[in-house]
Amino acid sequence: MRICDCQGFLKHFSFASKHISLQDVLLDRDLAMLGDAYVNFVYSLALSEKQHKPVGRKLKSSVLAMAVRNSGLRSLLPSRTDRHKQADAAEALIVYAWLNKVVSLEEAVYIIMKEESLEDAFCSLLQVIVEKLKMEKA
Repeated sequence: MRICDCQGFLKHFSFASKHISLQDVLLDRDLAMLGDAYVNFVYSLALSEKQHKPVGRKLKSSVLAMAVRNSGLRSLLPSRTDRHKQADAAEALIVYAWLNKVVSLEEAVYIIMKEESLEDAFCSLLQVIVEKLKMEKA
């Protein structure tokens, strides 16, 4: 059996770079679907580390919707965007940041673990991502 050298295989995901603005990322439904799985994985890793055993959990969309509002990103979404779509926006942005090497998996887990409440944790993660994206454009 031949072992594949995967380093460098995917330096960049082809579908991750098509976005031209932060609002474009937040409204991407396909990114949101991928982001749902990724955010639950990050959340589960943070819980696993806190509990010192493997844990698998699904994060409630209300937590992400609150994080979007608290982070100031709500103003970038259409006025009648419901909580579910606000959570989708957070998921899209978080996975976009990982795909584009803005925030690593380890950094995301660390940010989630250091806050007391989940809303604050994901708000902090969103704020870190937005700040890093601004620095990249400068």
